[in-house]
Amino acid sequence: MKITVLAVGKVKERFYREAVAEYTKRLGRYCRLEIMEVSDEKTPDGAGPALERQIKEKEGERILSHIREGCYVVALAIEGVETDSLGLAERIEAWSVSGISHLVFIIGGSLGLADSVLSRADFKLSFSRLTFPHQLMRVLVLEQLYRSYRIIQKQPYHK
Repeated sequence: MKITVLAVGKVKERFYREAVAEYTKRLGRYCRLEIMEVSDEKTPDGAGPALERQIKEKEGERILSHIREGCYVVALAIEGVETDSLGLAERIEAWSVSGISHLVFIIGGSLGLADSVLSRADFKLSFSRLTFPHQLMRVLVLEQLYRSYRIIQKQPYHK
């Protein structure tokens, strides 16, 4: 299976980049992983709802331009379905068995995802009702993908 992690913004901190590199290496034995970044829009302090919506729409256009026909899109969204690691592994395995060959996990910017991106999503996944920095979310998504493949393969993984 091919998995694309499509994220708004760059990973700036070295420790996040190192974690991304480590999980990318680990995932290489289970799937074809691609990480794509689209540029983020600067959000001025005190931006009102209209400007925030505009910013999300611009980022959303960039995201949607990278989604190909036939991809199964998983948008990370607070209002999405919450699951545990076993449940995520079961979903990934079910998607694979059902003939889905390309999953795209979308991580929004600091303001979240545009409605157009959420509408395109085939599944909305919530890691928590908490808000996480989008750089950390990239690490969390990769770690959970790795954990999912270890579960699917019935291989041990620390708890």
